[in-house]
Amino acid sequence: MVDYLNSVEDLEELYGAPSKGSLIKVADHLTPTYRKWIEASRFCVLSTVGPEGTDGTPRGDDGPVVAILDPQTLALPDWRGNNRIDSLHNIVRDPRVSIMFMVPGSTNVVRVNGEARVTADDAMRALFVKEDKQPQTVTVIRIHEIYVQCAKAVMRSRLWTAGDESADLPSIGDMLKEMSAGEFGGEAYDKEWPDRAKSTMW
Repeated sequence: MVDYLNSVEDLEELYGAPSKGSLIKVADHLTPTYRKWIEASRFCVLSTVGPEGTDGTPRGDDGPVVAILDPQTLALPDWRGNNRIDSLHNIVRDPRVSIMFMVPGSTNVVRVNGEARVTADDAMRALFVKEDKQPQTVTVIRIHEIYVQCAKAVMRSRLWTAGDESADLPSIGDMLKEMSAGEFGGEAYDKEWPDRAKSTMW
């Protein structure tokens, strides 16, 4: 039988005190170095929480993944997807969010913790026009904390240097076929997907 830890005191006794750097790195706004990092990031993972549980979703763009509105406020466009909008469902009921910003080639990750709201404001959406298209909504994030993560996880995984290990992975078509007992997905889905994605990118 597994013996689980059930208290903060037990955890802290096991791990010991945090390093000095892990504490002094935390800011409540975009400092010049954190701003430069966020402006370079084209990919992030947005984490939310709601009555049904938690959600984590990748977000990406062909330029900065967020717009900086002021030193404490970010704007994240919601480009076309599958319309599940799990993260947005969560945010309108519970504003707590965390975002992990990544830059290809760097082993560092920058995290933002804060509160978010969703808007369909025309002026806000117009900030993100791509190919005459706008996002359906924009998520506006108020920064409570921003800090750089330890690089060891990305270093251990060799995320940017391990080479292509995707050749034998199941495709989305394989997964959909499995989940629908063969009624949906499969090779036809995978074959059509690249053109469909290209035409619905924005």
